Amino acid sequence: MAFVRGQQRSGLHIMCGVHVSPRVGQPPRLELRGISKTYGTTRANIGIDLVVQPGEIHALLGENGAGKSTLVKIIYGLVKPDEGEILWEGAPVSIADPNAARAMGVGMVFQHFSLFEALTVAENIALGLGNKQHPRALAPRIREVAVRYGLVVDPQRHIHHLSVGERQRVEIVRCLLAEPTLLILDEPTSVLTPQEAEGLFVMLRRLAAEGCSVLYISHKLEEIKALCEAATVLRAGRLSGHCDPRQESPAAMAELMIGATLPQCGRTTAATTGASCLVVNDLSLPSDEPFGTDLHRVSLDVRAGEIVGIAGVSGNGQKELLAALSGERLAPRADSVVIVGQPAGRVGAAGRRRIGLAFVPEERLGRGAVAEMSLAENALLTGASSAIVRHGFIRFPALRTFARSILAEFRVLATGIEATAGSLSGGNMQKFIIGREIGAAPRVLLAAHPTWGVDIGAALAIRQQIIALSDSGVGVLIVSEDLAELFEICDRIAVLSGGRLSTPKPPATTTLEEVGLLMGGQRQAAVREHAHAA
Repeated sequence: MAFVRGQQRSGLHIMCGVHVSPRVGQPPRLELRGISKTYGTTRANIGIDLVVQPGEIHALLGENGAGKSTLVKIIYGLVKPDEGEILWEGAPVSIADPNAARAMGVGMVFQHFSLFEALTVAENIALGLGNKQHPRALAPRIREVAVRYGLVVDPQRHIHHLSVGERQRVEIVRCLLAEPTLLILDEPTSVLTPQEAEGLFVMLRRLAAEGCSVLYISHKLEEIKALCEAATVLRAGRLSGHCDPRQESPAAMAELMIGATLPQCGRTTAATTGASCLVVNDLSLPSDEPFGTDLHRVSLDVRAGEIVGIAGVSGNGQKELLAALSGERLAPRADSVVIVGQPAGRVGAAGRRRIGLAFVPEERLGRGAVAEMSLAENALLTGASSAIVRHGFIRFPALRTFARSILAEFRVLATGIEATAGSLSGGNMQKFIIGREIGAAPRVLLAAHPTWGVDIGAALAIRQQIIALSDSGVGVLIVSEDLAELFEICDRIAVLSGGRLSTPKPPATTTLEEVGLLMGGQRQAAVREHAHAA
């Protein structure tokens, strides 16, 4: 695709306010002109222009809080713009609500899921499609689409039994069943293996070849470069520029997003490890959910000053392992989990925190933070050190100082420490939770998906904070599907599949492909089984 020549900065072709010429004989699928939206004193979008052509895979880039979520909510009818015009296939439209958007042909897969916990997969999909087809009659179509695209989904399972990754697959399948002409995807590969992500890319390219447009939001700039043919970049609510990702480096695109040189991430010296600070001894634990994954003889040793990563596709025991390590579920024996030399398998979550364990859960709101509470109150939930709480009394000046330090050190975009957690974007909420747990001065940090949905600048900052924590002598265990992240910062990497943990290996002795195949082994077998059954 040819772009009008524009200003250049850091090698990046910037075309602010310049639109790509439409494809011959066809009006743009979607065009936004001068879209603005203000919430109180916050200007979320300021005069945004966006053009998405038929059959185009178009990236929407920007830091957390740059205005991407507000913009796509406007397109999907969840938010009404204060100013500006929306054109659909050349004609002005007013999108009253998501039903109107879906009737036009817009489908959206949200980063934060919109599923009813008490209903089955089929029931949720039937509701999302808005038709009168009975969920049982819909089940064969769900299985067909799931098998076709390698997204294994059981129509009869209840949502509250599903992991984060499994819920995302439900959202993707629900959207595909509606046969959209514009598909909006928000961080769709965050919980997929490299092989599954490549399968998704193949599917998206096929959809684009058939004329479906794709608006693709991701912080993974390498996949943007490989997949997308156009990009619109936002910064602080404004249009920062347009580019062709195929002609630009990820670093150049990142600089356009953040308006500065990309920070570097990595150890300044070789890791120096000490005594074991987290030991898992032959841990077997049945899942407490009917469709969960039992843990089978899991053993692991994390040493002080070491970062160990656990890779795996969601639904292979990560949820159960995190619950067993955090103290949300007790182990069969006290010595099944040893923290800083103390048997803790029969100790609850609060007791393990007192020993020195800090925990970043995968669910930001509900488990990591309470949406209705202020950031200062959320800082108190797990950051109650002796400097903040003494003899049962809260020292509010110390609490406010602690909360402000988190916002400053981790660049959390918020109106202040009295802002509610629910008012923050997902990435900013994640930065706050990471900062709170690191600020608690732990001996061991357990982190699930620490940079999921976080922009590249913030992700690098979080990784560097984790490295610095490790360099100070803290043992770190990371559970993540982001293999690039694990290879970048971990000293050893293991794979959890079917509730069994592989032997951890240094990144230098394995490859992304090898780890990805280990992650997807069980999943690929399930795909073949479903395909055979169909």
